[in-house]
Amino acid sequence: LSNLRSQQLSQLLSVWRWKRRVDVSLYPAAGFHFRTFCSTTTSNTDPIEIHKKKLFLWFSHLPQEEKQFGGYFSPETMHVDPLILERKPEDRAGLLNSSLQSEATSNPSITVEQLFDPTDTCYENRGLNVLLYGAVGTGKSTVVRKLVLDWCSGSTLTHFKLMVPFSCEDLSQLSKVASLRDLVGRKYFHLRKHPMLSGEGNQAKNVLFIFNGMEKMNLDFRIGSTELCSDPNEALPPGVVLVNLLRKYLLPEASILVTTRLSALDRIPQKYVSRYAQICGFSDPDRQRAYFSSRLLQQSGELPHNQEVHALIELLYLNLQEKSQLAAACFLPSYCWLTCATLHFLHLTDANSHIRTLTGIYTNFLRLNFGGEVLGTGIGTNVPIQEHQSSLMLYVVRTVGKVAFDGVIYKRTSFSEKELEQWIGGKTKTDEELRQLAMFRTDVLDFFLARSVESGQNLPEVASEHDQRRYVFAVPAMQEYLAALYVVLGENKSALEKFTNQVSEAIGQASEDVSALFNILSKFIPLRIFAVFNLLKLFPKIYEKISSYNKGSIARTMASELFRTEDSYNEDVLDQVEQSLLGVHGPQPKQYSEGRPFELYPIFMGGLLHYENRVLLQQLGCSIQSSTVAQITQALRKYLVRELSKPQPPDELMDLLVLLYEFQNPRLTAEVLASIRSIPLTSIRMTSLKCFILSSVLSCAPASYRLEKLDLSSCLLTNDMVQILRPAFKHTRNLNLQFNSLGPESCVILRDLLLDPESSIKSLLLCDNALLDSGACTLLEALPQNESLTHLSLMHTGIGDQAALELAERLQKHGGLQELNVAYNNIGDNAALALVDTCKEHPSIHTVHLYLNPLSDVGKQALYVRGVPKGHSGSGRRVKVLASVTEGTDISEDWHPILRVIRENASSWDREHLKQQLQVFLRDLEWGRQQQRNIWKRLHFRRVEKGVRQTLEMLEKDSLPPSTGHSK
Repeated sequence: LSNLRSQQLSQLLSVWRWKRRVDVSLYPAAGFHFRTFCSTTTSNTDPIEIHKKKLFLWFSHLPQEEKQFGGYFSPETMHVDPLILERKPEDRAGLLNSSLQSEATSNPSITVEQLFDPTDTCYENRGLNVLLYGAVGTGKSTVVRKLVLDWCSGSTLTHFKLMVPFSCEDLSQLSKVASLRDLVGRKYFHLRKHPMLSGEGNQAKNVLFIFNGMEKMNLDFRIGSTELCSDPNEALPPGVVLVNLLRKYLLPEASILVTTRLSALDRIPQKYVSRYAQICGFSDPDRQRAYFSSRLLQQSGELPHNQEVHALIELLYLNLQEKSQLAAACFLPSYCWLTCATLHFLHLTDANSHIRTLTGIYTNFLRLNFGGEVLGTGIGTNVPIQEHQSSLMLYVVRTVGKVAFDGVIYKRTSFSEKELEQWIGGKTKTDEELRQLAMFRTDVLDFFLARSVESGQNLPEVASEHDQRRYVFAVPAMQEYLAALYVVLGENKSALEKFTNQVSEAIGQASEDVSALFNILSKFIPLRIFAVFNLLKLFPKIYEKISSYNKGSIARTMASELFRTEDSYNEDVLDQVEQSLLGVHGPQPKQYSEGRPFELYPIFMGGLLHYENRVLLQQLGCSIQSSTVAQITQALRKYLVRELSKPQPPDELMDLLVLLYEFQNPRLTAEVLASIRSIPLTSIRMTSLKCFILSSVLSCAPASYRLEKLDLSSCLLTNDMVQILRPAFKHTRNLNLQFNSLGPESCVILRDLLLDPESSIKSLLLCDNALLDSGACTLLEALPQNESLTHLSLMHTGIGDQAALELAERLQKHGGLQELNVAYNNIGDNAALALVDTCKEHPSIHTVHLYLNPLSDVGKQALYVRGVPKGHSGSGRRVKVLASVTEGTDISEDWHPILRVIRENASSWDREHLKQQLQVFLRDLEWGRQQQRNIWKRLHFRRVEKGVRQTLEMLEKDSLPPSTGHSK
């Protein structure tokens, strides 16, 4: 039976897709939309069953934004019920504020199904009208989606035989009159003649209507404005049909669920509402944790990822339990979505990931919550609400964006109520502006700004006695995003530019009339007077110059903010974003600058100029012109190249790579890379995402582009990260991978890299990676065919005699190597002698590092007596063998570099092994000093012996400096 049902569903899906593609956008706080579904196929199946199957298909479809998580999810498995509280009618007016957490925890949560239980006041044959309300982002539309899917599967509200969902945004766009049955038939063709909607008898008692997003309709319950109607076949405006349904004049037996925002709560008179229920989001960390688990664990897949995701969720849960600012933000399910999307971006990005950017995540987040949302008064006027709408997102940018921008400029993250009043409601004059402001404050303001958690962290400003209540952005990055959007949209224009823009637009609109006027007046007015009028034609050119200068200042701001000297010692922006979500565990990071750095601000400005983000912003009513992008890009290239002429710390370079990645402009990236010859990222905590960003940025360069040096030492690289970084390695001449977590698997990738004809690596440093004999032998397979490698370091990689003998054999077929470092391994006398013999016969090798290996005194002496290659005694060429601080009875020329390498890396190396080797050095020095009769050479031995003893004492006292990740 299940297989038959599955086949029927599959066939229905195919027909449905062939007929018309349906785009459903429901999640998380935007209204749901679907187009009319028409079918000419005939079937004997029950119309209700057809209706359930089609509803299930429509409401199972998730919006494109879910691709931020790497794929589509099942709504049933990822849903977490938000807190829903039933309210008394007299209590609803006092709940239009932001602080619901304290009250939410004291009242029991109910389900939507319980809201339709019979009440003491309900009448027989009279359906219930339930009003579900809440602020933006609390999950109203998500609850409706889950309710419809559960009804389709028969798991809830089974006493309703028919459920008819409507989008009030769709209804508000209808210009023609239509009857209730016509409205249902247009949306659900299979229900156009269903008897439950005929109005006969009491069949409608089994029907539940759902109207999502009622605030988008201008309902008028006055009898003089909305006529009474009890006939489901009578054609009326959609608003009138809805009013009569709520009045219980039309299909009184039917039940109705209406969702709306807080500001529209009183548009339905109290006498027409059976029950009020407020949706309050996630009131406790356990609900939030359940949401994070259902989202992130579905994409973990493989066991290593699964373990990593479990660790992330635990860190999140700890941060939420500490009542952090994130916990206050995740009270809204929308911010839980943003948190999941950001963590998925930061930690689950791999080589197979499609391009995603942090700016794109925030832009998609705003489109999900504010797509199609408008700010209309809808009160006190008979004009349709659509005729005096303005983009809600644009209103957000001009108000909240202004707050964010001023905070970034003056290094502030918290704001008093008085400051918010000044910035957001300061200059309103008309009644309509005041009504818009009231709606905005009620519905939207609390979505972006939350009460500051009393932690004192990152809040340099101290509240006075008369100003204790302060507000911060729900997530720190949102402040920087809105500030960047405020700037890129040109909302911070000067008074001169605004005036010039107005004059330019006025002249542009009247250009034909002005030209005609000039032609007439020039016949009567002297040219010297007429020349004054020609000044009007100059205004468009003046405006273009001022506008161009403004775009240049945006680019200059981006470059200067990205390379602020006082922020140079902060962690890179991706680590800052992660810390804001997971908290800081252990020692607090050292901050060198006063206040919090706003390093995401310039990166978001670059990301907003990307075409895909501009398309999404256009849908939100925020337009960024292509000419604006071109002017900013042209100026930005100049400023970036200028800044890169100065040495930059690794964190700043990582931020630059993130900016270029977010910009997604290959041409600009290639031009900036042309001025970069070295990328030192030493000690940056690399992640899969950062590796992906580095490879993506370098892939924009032409195939001939080569970095002189790519330093990734002490970056916590793993085998998987090396695979992601392979495209970047192909653009590198000198590659430093020292002090990471690479193993034998990485050597397969590096071997293939050395064999790649497009690769031209000259120096490969792999010190302090556990490659072992197996990994080293795999890597050495590339030597016979490689022609570019000149320097190879395998110091402290765990190799032994097997790898050393393999190296000796492979070197005979490689003619370009000049320096070989196999120090601090497990190479014995015989393998070391074989390796040195091969190097002495090699045409180009001049130095071999063998110190800190278990070599005997006899073995070390034997290494030095073979100074001249066989058959070339007259050439004078000698291979330098560094096996100890002595060379036989003489001091080694490189004794000081050997001790320096030991000191710099002692904190990460085996202390006991180093102590033993230093004791061996002392014996070598003592023996050599005894062989010397020259008093000056004996004094030189004493000086070197003193340096070795100092190093030994520092090891015993544990007073060596931290490892710098450098080696010879």
